[in-house]
Amino acid sequence: MDNINDVKLLPIKELLKRIGPSAIISTGIVIGPGAITTAAMIGAKYGYKLIWLLIPIIFMGCSFILTIYRISTLTGLPSLHAIRKYYGAFASGFVGFATFLSCMFFTIGNISGTGTGFNLLFNLNWKLGSIIMICVMGYCYFSRNVYSKVEKGITLCILGMVISFYVTLIGSGGPNIKETFYGVTHWTLPAGSMAMALGFISTNASVNTGVYGTYLGKEKKWKKEDFFNGVVLVDTIAHILLIVLISGAIMVVGAIVLFPEGKTIKAPEQLAELLIPILGNASKYIMGIALLGGAFSSLLGNTQRSIVLLNAGFNKPVELENKMVKIESMILIIVCSIICFLYNGSPVQLIYLANVATSVATPVAGLFIVLLIWRKDINEGYKQPIILQICMTISYLFALFMTLYALKNSFPQFAKSILDLF
Repeated sequence: MDNINDVKLLPIKELLKRIGPSAIISTGIVIGPGAITTAAMIGAKYGYKLIWLLIPIIFMGCSFILTIYRISTLTGLPSLHAIRKYYGAFASGFVGFATFLSCMFFTIGNISGTGTGFNLLFNLNWKLGSIIMICVMGYCYFSRNVYSKVEKGITLCILGMVISFYVTLIGSGGPNIKETFYGVTHWTLPAGSMAMALGFISTNASVNTGVYGTYLGKEKKWKKEDFFNGVVLVDTIAHILLIVLISGAIMVVGAIVLFPEGKTIKAPEQLAELLIPILGNASKYIMGIALLGGAFSSLLGNTQRSIVLLNAGFNKPVELENKMVKIESMILIIVCSIICFLYNGSPVQLIYLANVATSVATPVAGLFIVLLIWRKDINEGYKQPIILQICMTISYLFALFMTLYALKNSFPQFAKSILDLF
């Protein structure tokens, strides 16, 4: 259907039924151990001072995803295939490798996260816990109907995390309204917080999420009219709201529980302390379940995402059920596991550093997304999306500025931190 005037907005009930898998799977991939750890660290170290980060996350997240989905909708191609068509094989390969590299760092954090969850639940060495969960993941990959299993499993994990943190948030008396309002309205970066802020934004408002979503959309056979009948918009809003509700709750819990005591998070036990005020001795196990579930769901989805984006960049198979994609995913898991197991310190610090490193994708992939959305031939026959074009450009420049600023001021310390891990 090429005439958008013939497309009518679907009823609310129908739109709600159409949510997924992008909103569900993408949220499960994003809310992994890196997002949990970084949000908790921010609340514990800076209180409410960085809660304003949720605002650019909403703006950037919606801009990135809606722009990427529009391009995919109008071209009839997933993102990296669109880049290949308009800018050539080298460009798509370069972007594919950059997004793969970003996702690989995320996978390192996810492996550490599964081990952290095991450590809290069973008091086992986190590396042994990671090995056990990798074996479970291998079974999921090579069993039938993995796509539906991933979707259902991630939904349950997200629900568990939401309940755990919101019970603690409500039970602790809720956020301090005055400090929350001050944090939302005063956009400042405390000394030394840039790298942490970058890690938080790059995880929760990621170009990778939108790019990968175009391949998930293909799995669900989205049509061109879905961009104009409200399906894509509702899917995007659902995804971003889930992220903000979960990450925001974790950050506020850290501000309520740990910040007044001057505690910072460096070990798994300190993550569990977030839930102690309400759950007491059970906090260790509840946090372990939430962290293990989030890490596993993110690991299961993100590892495939890594391979899908890499293969897409080089015009190779991208289907989730493709045997080669599964084999390549397991190879990536083995490589990332070796990197993790060379590390001799706290897995929480490794999770955080890997999370910051994921920001490498947006400056590269985002540039081509901006170029694509401004192309007249892509929008030919449709009203120029001026507002979306401006929002995407602002979002990209904001992300680029933060990345370059962080590299200039924090890269030497960040590199030293990574070298000190081994």
